[in-house]
Amino acid sequence: MAKAPKTAYVCNDCGAEFARWQGQCSACKSWNTISEVRLVSAKSSSKGDRFSGYAGETQAKIQTLADISLQQTPRFSSGFHELDRVLGGGIVPGSAILIGGHPGAGKSTLLLQVMCGLAQNMTALYVTGEESLQQVAMRANRLGLPPDRLQMLSETSVEQICNLADQLKPQIIVIDSIQVMHLADIQSSPGSVAQVRECASFLTRYAKTRQVAIIMVGHVTKDGTLAGPKVLEHCIDCSILLEGESDNRYRTLRSHKNRFGAVNELGVFAMTEQGLKEVKNPSAIFLSRGDELTSGSSVMVLWEGTRPLLVEIQALVDHSILANPRRVAVGLEQNRLALLLAVLHRHGGLQMSDQDVFVNVVGGVKVTETSADLALLLALISSFRNRPLPQDLVVFGEVGLAGEIRPVPSGQERIYEAAKHGFKRAIVPFANKPKSVVQNMQVFTVKKLADALSILDNF
Repeated sequence: MAKAPKTAYVCNDCGAEFARWQGQCSACKSWNTISEVRLVSAKSSSKGDRFSGYAGETQAKIQTLADISLQQTPRFSSGFHELDRVLGGGIVPGSAILIGGHPGAGKSTLLLQVMCGLAQNMTALYVTGEESLQQVAMRANRLGLPPDRLQMLSETSVEQICNLADQLKPQIIVIDSIQVMHLADIQSSPGSVAQVRECASFLTRYAKTRQVAIIMVGHVTKDGTLAGPKVLEHCIDCSILLEGESDNRYRTLRSHKNRFGAVNELGVFAMTEQGLKEVKNPSAIFLSRGDELTSGSSVMVLWEGTRPLLVEIQALVDHSILANPRRVAVGLEQNRLALLLAVLHRHGGLQMSDQDVFVNVVGGVKVTETSADLALLLALISSFRNRPLPQDLVVFGEVGLAGEIRPVPSGQERIYEAAKHGFKRAIVPFANKPKSVVQNMQVFTVKKLADALSILDNF
């Protein structure tokens, strides 16, 4: 008599497992996200699979830290300096990389450009499961890419892909996309929690044992997060997200997890008719201001990964006819805006409770660090008083609830970056005062919000 297959219940959002079904996930508190998954034993999964022995090819042994070689694994360049920066300096052999993005963001276009370039010097395999080979070939022809060296495969079976890869022995593989891949022993449909989790785990183990770099394409949900179980991000080495609206020319590539480099590293690309082109100087794009002085605009220096980035913050303060004035923040955190308005009222003497407040970060950049606090407050004051700030002024600093101006990391590098772009004046926290004189720049240091307001009155 055949034994009934064992099942488990897995949350679609966080990947937590339960012995039986329940309406709410105890781990992430989400409702109606638990689905049934059929479990497959290791013995049954190895039947008829030529690649099934990969997990036991190397005998594991216990070592001390002193016995482990400290020689770094050599990386190879992707051909794009911005992509190499986000990856931490290049592609590491044996790494599993997940790249996500909205439909039309340019994921397949970027990877096709990378693979066609790498195929000129190494064996590269591009696996497409969503498009036909003819569609990929038409895109490559439209982009003017060399088509003679890149190896192509249209397949959705992970076992078959790995078996064919063993024959070809590529150094890098692209899987487009992980949501359409499937394993024969998993009974659920492609794209389900079980299929996505097991396929990603299967490909990751293949990458480690064969020392081949695998780049997997992943879809995103409506809120911009990667679709599928959360364990998908845990089993891979690097997770990067390609962001950008379809009506915007520029795309930003940001790392959310990286075992081989800095997190939150940012790369900027421009979408053209010849595909994605990397932007060498992103600050020049986000600072494309006109010659005419306008109120409500300030420039700050962000620290993205390992480099500074100059962006412009715009604010509009207008009299409200509503009982509850509007507070709209684009590119900034909404709660942070409400907090700073309260600090401005308490320690700056400016009340905007009857005003509509709109703030925006130019260029579609999302500001997550608190170094934008002081620049945002000065932009609000400029719009409220209808007094433009000097165009050669750059501002950064964190504002505390007591009205104090707190220092931010890498303050020296931020000031030097602003000086390179021609800024002559800077308002920075007192603790970020440069140790040496910055040529052609006058640096004002402040300890309290009142100090910054008094400096503005002197401009």
